[in-house]
Amino acid sequence: MSKVPVSMTINGETYSGDVEPRMLLVHFIREVAGLTGTHIGCDTTSCGACTIQLDGMPIKSCTMFAVQANGHSLKTVEGLATGAEMHPIQEGFMVNHGLQCGYCTPGMMMTSLALLAENPNPSELEIRTAISGNLCRCTGYVNIVRSIQYAADKMREPELAAAGQGD
Repeated sequence: MSKVPVSMTINGETYSGDVEPRMLLVHFIREVAGLTGTHIGCDTTSCGACTIQLDGMPIKSCTMFAVQANGHSLKTVEGLATGAEMHPIQEGFMVNHGLQCGYCTPGMMMTSLALLAENPNPSELEIRTAISGNLCRCTGYVNIVRSIQYAADKMREPELAAAGQGD
């Protein structure tokens, strides 16, 4: 099978390679880009462990071919932190014990990031609905929801302070 050249931006850095047309995006991310934070769970879109953002939208990278992402911008869990400073979503999962084994965590974080970009103050139901495509076998979701609520509050702090509500 002949290989196809692909190039995409992942977390602000360009990655290129010649890939088989059937290579899944999750394998490109892990094997070509070397970013192993995106996990491979089920290969059927059932678990959400492979969730990343493609042009700002959460997608499950186990059911998209790398060639389909050619020319696009991706964000993975490795792109959340700014240097040594954790993103509020990462901080929320740490502070609120939103993970146990951690396998689902990268996908949960990337889904949460998209939710909070669209809805900076989601209700518990809205959070649970947003993460319903991401399965966790360890936590029971209570602390995951708290983690996302924490991140939402933290991300709104500058807005609240400007309105005089952050005192």
